[in-house]
Amino acid sequence: MAQSEIERIRALLSSKPRPVGWLERRKRLDDVGSVWPVAEDVALTAADVNGLPGEWSIAPGSDRSRVLMFFHGGGYCSGSIVSHRRLVTEAGRAAGVRTLAIGYRLAPEHPFPAAYDDVLTAWRFLRNQNIPAAHIAIGGDSAGAGLTIALITRLRDAHEELPGCGWLISPWTDLTISGSTVFTRDAVDPLIHKQYLIELADAYLPAGMDRKDPRVSPLYADLKGFPPALIQVGSAETLLDDATRFAAVAGAADVRVTLEIWPHMIHAWLLWNAHLEPGRRALASAGAFIRENL
Repeated sequence: MAQSEIERIRALLSSKPRPVGWLERRKRLDDVGSVWPVAEDVALTAADVNGLPGEWSIAPGSDRSRVLMFFHGGGYCSGSIVSHRRLVTEAGRAAGVRTLAIGYRLAPEHPFPAAYDDVLTAWRFLRNQNIPAAHIAIGGDSAGAGLTIALITRLRDAHEELPGCGWLISPWTDLTISGSTVFTRDAVDPLIHKQYLIELADAYLPAGMDRKDPRVSPLYADLKGFPPALIQVGSAETLLDDATRFAAVAGAADVRVTLEIWPHMIHAWLLWNAHLEPGRRALASAGAFIRENL
């Protein structure tokens, strides 16, 4: 069943070639990410997050005093609150918490450090709501997972209180693009290919920037003191090695890290949880992890 379901998602994703321009790519991700709508019992509220677009969500019975703040993926160049709305709202339901989705600025119009600074702005906004740091989980997929790690290490370096946990879906942790599965899974992953990663990194990073800078490639960060982390990645992803290498680095730094590798799953498969049973099971696992740590 899981394999037949993922094949249908693959067919959806490969039904049209990847658009060329950034605006067209953004529309395409919004379209495929929101092909199944948010559940009718979820309440959505727009938020002004210190000048950034944001959106609160809450499912019936969830604890308003605890929050999952989520940064969408899209290679720093696309993705939005719209594309990830179903994923974020169902994650909130699974964890029994409110969610706050953040619309950070995108490259190439806004290269690094725009997104890096925006996620700190979002954290400041949330903390100013008088929500204790320990009652906040930070999560993200792909580039959003990279921003999650970068924000947490930035807070740690500033000796600030840290969130209760981090949730990392298909994390892009190495903008040097040196992971082995970038090559070995290139023909298998329907979404993320080596040449596309190069385009994204070139658009996001200023000319001459060291691509091992831990603010953009958290694989090379010092992770001592990092809170408990859950990493979820598919076995069919080009970024599989980004996840497994990061888990090893985190473990070596004495971080309590859980790595889940989901057979046959593609990049950020949780996006299509409405019609993908492994997506729902992965969300249930993430929800349990967040509840345990908040």
